Amino acid sequence: MRFWVLLSISLAHVSALQAQWTLPEVVQRAGEKYAGVQVSLEQAAVAAAAVQQAHIAFLPKGDFYAQLNRATRNNVFGMLMPNSSIPPISGPVQTANAGTNVWGSATGFLVQWEPFDLGQRSARVSTADAGRVRAERAYARTRFEVEAGAADSFLTILAADETVKNAKAGVDRASSLATVAGALARAGLRPEADAARAQAELAAAEAQAIQAEQAARLARIAVAQLTGSRWEEVKPQAPFTARQPGSIPTTLDTHPALREQEAALKEAELRKHEADIAWRPRFNTQTALYARGSGDAAQIGPHFYNWGIGFSVLFPFLDLPAIRAQQQSDKHKALTESARLAKVTTDLNADLDRARAALDAAQRIARTTPVQLAAARTAHEQARARYQSGLASIVEVAEAQRLLLASEIDDSLARLNIWRAQLAVAAATGDLLPFLEHTK
Repeated sequence: MRFWVLLSISLAHVSALQAQWTLPEVVQRAGEKYAGVQVSLEQAAVAAAAVQQAHIAFLPKGDFYAQLNRATRNNVFGMLMPNSSIPPISGPVQTANAGTNVWGSATGFLVQWEPFDLGQRSARVSTADAGRVRAERAYARTRFEVEAGAADSFLTILAADETVKNAKAGVDRASSLATVAGALARAGLRPEADAARAQAELAAAEAQAIQAEQAARLARIAVAQLTGSRWEEVKPQAPFTARQPGSIPTTLDTHPALREQEAALKEAELRKHEADIAWRPRFNTQTALYARGSGDAAQIGPHFYNWGIGFSVLFPFLDLPAIRAQQQSDKHKALTESARLAKVTTDLNADLDRARAALDAAQRIARTTPVQLAAARTAHEQARARYQSGLASIVEVAEAQRLLLASEIDDSLARLNIWRAQLAVAAATGDLLPFLEHTK
């Protein structure tokens, strides 16, 4: 019996440990589960399929066609311009219109292939492949942003939990003061106003604790939204923030946003190249085998056949103005992407500088909060002692309690703010892995 009890306790302990989330686990879940990341992943798959479509353009095209009709057979001399409204007709010219009609049939094969294209198909393939690279890097950038947001939300949970802990300690102190003030008031050693003020301070402390608990719940909801979980399931593991984070590289070369913009510039340049060679003529080899039939019902099937082999050249010379306009458009699009790349680089450098400044300030503040906390504790203890001995007012004790609570929150968050600033540095460089290694 004892064995099964111990086993149950051990399994419950292991289950509780498994339910706790570490920061790397939260980041991984967000990258894999968030719907916005899945959208970018599918867009990358679409771009990859477009590359395959561009490659298929090298293959010859073949068509099979068959029809059966019954129509009049009146025919005239003369040419008929290509159109989509008037059906063509063949056969000898009739001397007069007649309402007689005959059956007709046709079937045939046509195979077309461009033996050479002066670089136009390879340009389309290169452009499609550049679009695939850009889409993949957009996916990487989206996933990185979601993961960085999840990491920041996780740190927000830790900060909110610290605030809840300190707020509850503040409630305990306010409750103790209310008990002391009430006892002194009932004994006639203090006015009833002191008891009322102490009750008001207790109510304010409880309200502050409720707000802290709400902030902690909202922080869990934010993480649950990114990881596809319920907020009740978000249980952070024991904080790692008691120690100092190590340094991380601060290069921007591999930032997902920078690499995405580089791919966008490359795609725009290839589109411009594709427009630059769009004026080149198109060459086609054509092979046709077809048969037709005409007459009464006994001859309804195709019974006259023909075949042909041809080579054609298509040069749409009147499209040159439109092609030049497209070239100008693509030129300016490439210049736009180049300017946007410069802007992204400038913005990322500024983000990195701001993150470094925040890290430096957080480290300096963390060195001052222990002194502030020690002084606040001393002041609170002295104010409580002076109040109980009748040398201080309830206002002095209340102010000392508020100062102590603020100092406790500042001290507990000071170390966490160093980690948050270090996360901002990692996010600015575009690589969370070195930061996540320090949390293990």
